[in-house]
Amino acid sequence: MAQAQDDTRTTPGSTRWVLVAAALLLQFSIGAVYAWSVFAKALQDAPEFQLSTVEASLPFTVTIGMIFIGSYLGGRIQDQRGPRIVALVGGIVYAVGVVLASFATSGDQLWLIVLGYGVISGFGLGFAYIVPIAMLLKWFPDKRGLITGLAVGGFGFGAVLTSPVAQWLIDNDPDQPTSAFLPLGIAYLVMSLVGASFFKNPPAGYVVPGYEPVTDSSGAAADNSYTEAEALRTPQWYLLTAILTLNVAVGIALISQAAASAEDIAGYTAAGAATVVGVLAVFNGGGRIVWAAASDFIGRMPAFAAMLGLQGACLLLLPHASNAALFFVLAAVIYLCYGGGFGTMPATAGDYFGVKYAGAIYGLMLIGWSLGGVLGPILISSLIGGDENYTLGYTVMGIIGLAAVALTLITKVPSRTREAQARG
Repeated sequence: MAQAQDDTRTTPGSTRWVLVAAALLLQFSIGAVYAWSVFAKALQDAPEFQLSTVEASLPFTVTIGMIFIGSYLGGRIQDQRGPRIVALVGGIVYAVGVVLASFATSGDQLWLIVLGYGVISGFGLGFAYIVPIAMLLKWFPDKRGLITGLAVGGFGFGAVLTSPVAQWLIDNDPDQPTSAFLPLGIAYLVMSLVGASFFKNPPAGYVVPGYEPVTDSSGAAADNSYTEAEALRTPQWYLLTAILTLNVAVGIALISQAAASAEDIAGYTAAGAATVVGVLAVFNGGGRIVWAAASDFIGRMPAFAAMLGLQGACLLLLPHASNAALFFVLAAVIYLCYGGGFGTMPATAGDYFGVKYAGAIYGLMLIGWSLGGVLGPILISSLIGGDENYTLGYTVMGIIGLAAVALTLITKVPSRTREAQARG
């Protein structure tokens, strides 16, 4: 309750861009999870570990699976207690899990990496991830698409910053790649605590100059926000979750196979493929900002239709892209659209259900991230198989992406929200 009281003394609008910077700092730290491929290769090569491909991918898979649990609980709590305490706890749990993984010294202790990096860090990641999104939606009712794109863009860029640092740390002790987790975990802790310490909700009666909120018949600001239970009773919540799930599944299918695909399809060397994967991470982060901002102008569902359609078309062409430049362009578009889904969906949920309970509603919606993040890699790896049938794998994923466009055509704003917008 103290958090809410502090918020009411805040001068409206005076700190909202500072909060964006603080949110980016937190997201940079937890977004480092996408640098896992650096550790996966090291754990396969290190003499003391020599993990198989499946074993090396297990901690990351568990992390993605745990995100939903953390985001749902974190979203509900931050709606009640404010964003600061939830973000602080999430950042601490995330960092503790990474540090715990540093104590694994051999392949026999894979369970410790899965527990630390997968279960504990995955939970902390989800717990913290939802907070800046829900918070900034309340501070920026006039720029929902752009601001949620920025809020999650930092997450996408986290791997770009972390990958070279992690590789340098691993190279210092290649026989014990897990030793890199200790300094990284401490760095994540510092970044998370500094960023989260600034978090707060806007004060009561907060109004953005020049922005006209929806009002009721008396002229007072109307509160048409859905509660979590009300949102779950609408078909729109399930349609939006399905769109997010499919956007994640088709995009992460390539992400999970990017390095191998670059080598086998386009003829990149191993070093060249690793460089390509690092550069593509920039498009993952940038897509979250670009598509979210674009959706403010072209509409949320047209944006998702474009993202799914482009991914579908590029996935169909990808296995035939023997030219290195063409392969990179197609992959970059897929990464751009994959990231764009995470930037655009929070703003879409805010448009459809309001922002008062955005933490719980969107936090629960992130089950789509966990589902798509687990099913996509499993499906593509089983389709490609040991005979490296990339044509079959990417063709099936491309068809799924194109078919998913149909969901965007039938997903409409809930009637209550539409009536409120008409009154405004």
